Parts: sequence; structure tokens; C-alpha cells
Amino acid sequence: MLLESQRTGDALTLRLRGPWRIENVAEIERALDEVDGPPEGRLLIDCSRVESIDLSAAWLLQQRVERAQADGTRIEFVGKVPEHFAFIRDAVERVDAGERPAPPSRGTLHDGIIWLGRVAVQQAKQAKQALTFVGRMAVTGAKAMRSVQHLRLTSITRHVYETGIQAIPIVSLIAFLISVIVAYLGAQQLQTFGAEIFTVDLVAISVLREMGVLLTAIIVAGRSGSAFAAEIGVMRLNDEIDALQSMGVDYFEVLVMPRIVGLVIALPLLTIVADAMGLAGGALLSFFLLDISLSQFIPRVQDALAPTTFWAGLIKAPVFAILIAMVGCYRGLQVRDSSRELGRLTTVAVVQAIFLVIFADAVFAIVFVELDF
Repeated sequence: MLLESQRTGDALTLRLRGPWRIENVAEIERALDEVDGPPEGRLLIDCSRVESIDLSAAWLLQQRVERAQADGTRIEFVGKVPEHFAFIRDAVERVDAGERPAPPSRGTLHDGIIWLGRVAVQQAKQAKQALTFVGRMAVTGAKAMRSVQHLRLTSITRHVYETGIQAIPIVSLIAFLISVIVAYLGAQQLQTFGAEIFTVDLVAISVLREMGVLLTAIIVAGRSGSAFAAEIGVMRLNDEIDALQSMGVDYFEVLVMPRIVGLVIALPLLTIVADAMGLAGGALLSFFLLDISLSQFIPRVQDALAPTTFWAGLIKAPVFAILIAMVGCYRGLQVRDSSRELGRLTTVAVVQAIFLVIFADAVFAIVFVELDF
């Protein structure tokens, strides 16, 4: 017997016995249906002799309690209430107090202010962490510049090879194809006005001043920025950074600075390669589409370029390199607890690096216009 009922005066007592589990749901339901309707006084529920109970059985009893409450019966539990009945007790207390569950809020002003405050606090914490990272990087860089030993030349050489030399094929291919596309579209429009020769000017200026360094930086951000975040993040998960700290080694000097210095060296060199391949793509398309030979293309490029055109693009490369390396290392050091966090922060590093590169390029464009550079 799973349920025993006893009526005393204005009270009906239900004593639960044995296992109240999902395999006995049919029997529990029949036992509850056989109980006479409770009086308008009290319904006492005694759970002291229940061997075990799960949510399925508790839900059936909850339905019985709700029907009794609708008839005006006051519900009481005898002895200790099982954990699964906590929600029943809360519901009973709300009914006794004359309360009803509040409907879910629909974006009230109070909720909006709470959300805004929470976001502001989170952004303030992140800004503080970023400033701490930049400050520590500056201190470590200043210390490294005072001694060749602190520069970690072997590590810098490795990162120049991985971020620079190994990236030459993809950077060259992308720069070549983009310059061909720009030259083709430009020639198609300029032919309408009989000004095909200005296609050379368009390709030379756009590649050397903007497209070469910007495309190279975006490729490096996706390739090397993600690698920096993933490598350092895995070291954080494997407690390798904690091991370096326990040995008294400055992990900024070992992990962060070589990557920044290596990328600062590699990205300008990659930009020069991209510029060369971009001009080669423009020259090739001009030859086949516009019948402009190489002997005509080179003098036209020299006439179209100002003395500052090449340097306007190359100056941006070290700045872009610092931004990409900083974001990759910073996000890698933030990895905690799980590989899922590693993947998320690696993605964040790539997105933020590309955003910062484009934002910095926009700032450079405004400054160069104001300086007539």
C-alpha cells in the first residue's frame, strides 16, 4: 500500500508509504483517485514513511494539492518535507499568504538599468585588465631593451619564421589576386572614358598605400593572432605558465615579448612582398587586357607615385603587428578551466585583432589627410 488515509474531525491525513517512483505512477494515481475529497478544513500530508520519491510522483501529489487548495482546503505537512516537495511547500505558502506568482517582466526600466550597470561593471573590469596587460608589456619591453639576454633572440627568430616566412605563399597569392581584381574592375570602368592608362595609377596607389598592408595584416591576424591565443591558452590549461612562475621566470618575457617583436619584424617584410606581388598582378592584367607592356607600366607607376606613397603603407605595418600580437597574447592569457573557453577566446582574438587593424587604418587615413602625407 502506497497511500493510507485517515479522517479526524475536520482534517484528512494522507500517509505516504513505500517507494513513490516513476515505476509506480499508475498505482499512485489510482490511490490518489480513491481518496475521498478533503474537507474544507485541513489536509495533512505525512511523508515520514516514504522510502524514496522522485519528481514524477511528487508532480502527481502536487496536482492533488492544487485541487484541494481550489476547494478551500488548508494544506499542512507532518514531519520533514522531502526535498522534491520544496516547490509544493513554497506554493502552499504563497497561497496561504494570498500571493500569486508574478508574471515575467517584459523589459521594464528597472531591468534595463540593472543590465546597463552589469555591462558597465564588466567593461570596466576588462578595461582595467587590458591596461594592466599593456603596462606590464611596456615594463617588460623596457627591461628587455636594456639587455640582449632578455630579448630571447632564439624565440624571436622562431616567431619571425613562423609568422613571416611561412606566410609568404598565402600573402603573395592574396595580394596578386586582389590587385588583378582591382585592375580588372578599374579598367572596365575607365574604358568608358577612354582613360585606360589610369588603371596603372589606380593599382599602384591602392596596393602600395592601402591594400597591400591592410590585406596582409588581416591575413596575419587570422593566421598568427589565432595561433598566439591558442598556444598560450593551451599552456594556461596545462599549468605550464604556473610552472614558469613557480620557477621564477617572467612569462611575459618568455611568451609575450618574443611574439610581439617577431611579428613587428615579420609584418613589414610581408607587406613589401605583398606590394611587389600586387604590382606584378596589376602589370600582368594590364598587359593582357589593356596591351600596356612592362616598359610602359613601370614608368607610369613611377609617375603616379608620390615620394610618400610607399612609406604611407609601410609605416602602418609595425602598428598593426603590435595590435595583432597584443590581442592574441592577451586573450590567450585569459583562458581558464576548459577547452571551450580556449576556442571562444581564440575566436574573440581574431575578431578583435581584425577590428583594431581596420580601426587603426581609418585613423591613419585621417591623420595622413590632415598632414598631406
